[in-house]
Amino acid sequence: MSPDDLEHVPATPGAGEHLPTAFTTIEQELTVFVRRARGFSAQMSREFHPDLEPGAYAMLLWLDDVGSARMTEMASYFGIGKPTVSRQLQLMEKLDLIAREVDEKDRRAQRLTLTENGAALVHRARGARRESFRVKFGDWPAEDVDRLAELLTRLNESLSKPNSQ
Repeated sequence: MSPDDLEHVPATPGAGEHLPTAFTTIEQELTVFVRRARGFSAQMSREFHPDLEPGAYAMLLWLDDVGSARMTEMASYFGIGKPTVSRQLQLMEKLDLIAREVDEKDRRAQRLTLTENGAALVHRARGARRESFRVKFGDWPAEDVDRLAELLTRLNESLSKPNSQ
């Protein structure tokens, strides 16, 4: 049985039996979604530049959203170590995707920004990705697409909260 065959296998009775059906479905569908999202990110990253890792592509998108940031802010946002971020940034800088500038608030620190080339490539990639979504959701009613956007926003907000004990 391939991983694709397992995507929608009904939950088997066992330890999770006490969970409401909706939570079982959420768990299953999020697992599939994450796997597909990783594949999608890897594909987009390769199309963006063959040497970029999927994580670097996400960093470029985030940097486009925030305008500029310190490396420590980026590491914190993505929940990864500074050495990992630093390695990715070195490659992105070598590829003329990002630039480092002196932070005006703290001249000892550096801020990261997209270069003109980096911004143009990110905007082109984002346009292609949004067009892909438009096609994939082409047979969905607009209200459903709007509702999905709203629910994904709420999901990410909920998942960003620490677990309460």
